[in-house]
Amino acid sequence: METRGIEDMFDFRRFPKDAVVLLLLLIYFPVGICLMLIRIFIGIHVFLVSCALPESFVRRFIVRVMCSVLGMHVRQKNPRSRDKNTKLYICNHVTDFDHNIINLLTPCNTPQLEGSTGFVCWARGFFEIHSTSGQGAIGESLQRYCSTEGTAPLLLFPEEDTTNGRAGLLKFSSWPFSLTDSIQPVALRVTRPLIALSTPESSWLMELLWTFFAPCTVYHVSWLPPVSRQDGESAQEVANKVQELLAGELGLVSTKITKADKAEHIKRKRHSVPQTSTGVRPGSIGLGFMVQSLGTDDHRIAKMAQQVKDVLPHVPLNVIAKDLAKTNCVDTTITNLLENKEETPMEATGTSTFGPSKISSYSSGSAPTIKPAAKSFGKSPADRHLSLQERKEALYNFARRRYIEKHGLDQDDSH
Repeated sequence: METRGIEDMFDFRRFPKDAVVLLLLLIYFPVGICLMLIRIFIGIHVFLVSCALPESFVRRFIVRVMCSVLGMHVRQKNPRSRDKNTKLYICNHVTDFDHNIINLLTPCNTPQLEGSTGFVCWARGFFEIHSTSGQGAIGESLQRYCSTEGTAPLLLFPEEDTTNGRAGLLKFSSWPFSLTDSIQPVALRVTRPLIALSTPESSWLMELLWTFFAPCTVYHVSWLPPVSRQDGESAQEVANKVQELLAGELGLVSTKITKADKAEHIKRKRHSVPQTSTGVRPGSIGLGFMVQSLGTDDHRIAKMAQQVKDVLPHVPLNVIAKDLAKTNCVDTTITNLLENKEETPMEATGTSTFGPSKISSYSSGSAPTIKPAAKSFGKSPADRHLSLQERKEALYNFARRRYIEKHGLDQDDSH
């Protein structure tokens, strides 16, 4: 399997980067707001109609037409490839409403494996599994469901999380392929102009509002021929085979990236500090990028990082923020960076290049001598106070000298 970069598989920005498309979005924005408000009103009626009418072709047709008014258009390819005897549909996952779209074409049920339960679960078109004994018990329950006569086919998403549908497929989980011996692959491709289909950590309700805001969202559903498990073939082997089939149909690549990898990447991205580009003064844009892209707690870290940056301008912001995350104190971080100056990389400025330069080189003239941190805790309060006072005094002298150099003052004028 070819592994595609995880960044390419998800849209972390709702709005486009292209200036022309962004201008079109700004022009469309008032229209989109009005359209969203109208569609919210119509959407309530769609929900009531879908609840009132019994399951039938007429109900699916009416709801499908009304969903088109909501901007959710459905197109299907090769409907004759659908096997009415197959009790398990396997589909790639792009949006939070994929199961609703497939259900407009044919009756099927999708279990709610995690998230809200009760009325919200039912209203979203899921059916709830009453099992709290782990994945094994859920698998047994679904296996019994598939073997029961008269039940609608089961629709599962082995990726277990959404992608943007443009780069690759997440690694398929093997447990859905152990439920039955015959599987119906369903390839789903979703397109939408102006804005991204979804962003990580966005709720399904927020995604619904953006769907109403967008001009349209087109779902292309392709039915592939059923796949049967061969003798001696494991569930994981079948999962890999179906993943390759869907990837080939969609023109994507099969990856070994899992749902857990996506969650870990989002977590790292949330807590990482963006690097500043060479030759750009970090004080001018570095803090701005951090404040825009990070959460409330990180806003405070960003402001504290800028305070440290004013005293130590040549220390990279990511190094400062990393230490602040541990100390949560400006003074302590400054002290740590000064005491570990031999190990701290210097940030390049002007025409200099990035490299393993030492922070000690940013000072013109002799740098103040900073006593290293005590190897052991002072035996008496007087010893501990003396050590603290010495570091504070050295820190004060260093900051004072930096201020004098920055403003071009003489030593005598500073007194």
